[in-house]
Amino acid sequence: MEDINRIKMVLFEKKRTSRWLSQQLGVTPSTVSKWCTNTSQPDVACLLKIADLLEVDIKELLVREYKQFLLSQEFNKEFGLLSQSHK
Repeated sequence: MEDINRIKMVLFEKKRTSRWLSQQLGVTPSTVSKWCTNTSQPDVACLLKIADLLEVDIKELLVREYKQFLLSQEFNKEFGLLSQSHK
């Protein structure tokens, strides 16, 4: 699977462990391990909590290519269409 997040690197930079993060979020260490290896991804709400806990901007948790995708016109156009269809 393609690396989408930098959770493992940011944990290392902040001198925190995946066990600490799992305790803070109330999830299993196995769940955090999957995020750290990019086997699965946290949802956006959880990613925001992780950013708060690690005192970083959410953008710091995303790899460069994924940030570019999120900011791309194609994504914004698609999101705008999805938002309008839910009104």
